[in-house]
Amino acid sequence: MRINKFSLKRDVSLFLLIFYGLGNILGAGIYVLIGKISFIAGIYTPISFLVACIIVCFTALTYAELSSRMPVSAGEAVYAKEAFNSRFLSTTIGIMIAFSGILSSATIVHGFNGYLSKFIEIPHFISSISIISILCIIAILGISQSVKVASLLTLIEIFGLLVVIYVGVDNIQFKDVKIDTFIPPLDISIWHTISLGAFLAFYAFIGFEDMVNIAEEVKEPSKTMPKAIIISLIVSTLIYISIAIISILTIKPEILGISAAPLADVYQTLTHKEPVLLSFIGIFAVINGALIQIIMVSRIFYGMSKNKWMPDIFSNVNKKTRTPIFSTIVTSIIVLLFTLWLPILTLASLTSFLIFIIFTIMNLALIKIKYENPNPTGIISYPIIIPILGVCANIVILFIQIFSVI
Repeated sequence: MRINKFSLKRDVSLFLLIFYGLGNILGAGIYVLIGKISFIAGIYTPISFLVACIIVCFTALTYAELSSRMPVSAGEAVYAKEAFNSRFLSTTIGIMIAFSGILSSATIVHGFNGYLSKFIEIPHFISSISIISILCIIAILGISQSVKVASLLTLIEIFGLLVVIYVGVDNIQFKDVKIDTFIPPLDISIWHTISLGAFLAFYAFIGFEDMVNIAEEVKEPSKTMPKAIIISLIVSTLIYISIAIISILTIKPEILGISAAPLADVYQTLTHKEPVLLSFIGIFAVINGALIQIIMVSRIFYGMSKNKWMPDIFSNVNKKTRTPIFSTIVTSIIVLLFTLWLPILTLASLTSFLIFIIFTIMNLALIKIKYENPNPTGIISYPIIIPILGVCANIVILFIQIFSVI
């Protein structure tokens, strides 16, 4: 058997890692699904985002500690192996995470088609093949190049969100808006609707967990990973709630829900100008999210192969680019197939469902690891109540979603 002697290159700083995380979180959700979430939760859309954030916070802290304890690629699969010593469970977790990343990337490519349609009408399959091929090439060229491209795109998409916030503040008469409008009554049916919105809004926060899968390419990962995860989540939450408030005050939720490019339509309604800028930025935002997902899934395959949970060819690292080319190509092909096969809401719901299951297992893993080794030196550690609350929160939302579907 040929031994792969090339390793991944530690070339990602705290700054780049934060933008890598923000690019994944912001590009994967707010540009694509704000309309769909508003359609479900209505005027209480900001509350849905807040509920989703609270649920995510417990698991984000869990990931921060796990990544500090074990800064490796295929993070979740390794965490499960460390906690439960089950190769089958670790392999299953790795496949589930890769599958969720593939579904997420396919969801984002749907968003790309929506914003692109503001400029030109191109058949869905042609635009999907073109953009996924380009992203595959970028991901192959090198992790430093890929993350720098992702960071540049992240700056562009954050600028776009700030533009929406700016024109919203400038054009909406907030003094006429009653605060209690956003405060839901103690009504079970309303909170059930909010929870369903939170389930979909949760998708918009997906991304922080992907950061752990490039840990072997991060400088001082035990310190850098936790900081980057927490900072990325705080920034994205503040932006999400601001955008949600502006969006539902600008366009009726039922109208926003059928928009293919919701933020572009919000901008156009506020300014009475063609949304050329926002549509252009929206294209880059969703491209960014898809690029990061492709990188993440390829590293999952790489890490699983390195641990002998997948064929050796998936862990082959190219001598020149120092990237797992075969894993990247396979990931891109599967993303394309799902993009052409499933509609956006199905993709987003399936992604959220899988991630909730994975998050529950990760919280359980940390509980067991902390019980066996509560205070290791040189890592960031949180109280054990954090992963316990994470398990409870994830299970509650999962049950709400399951019974709603039934």
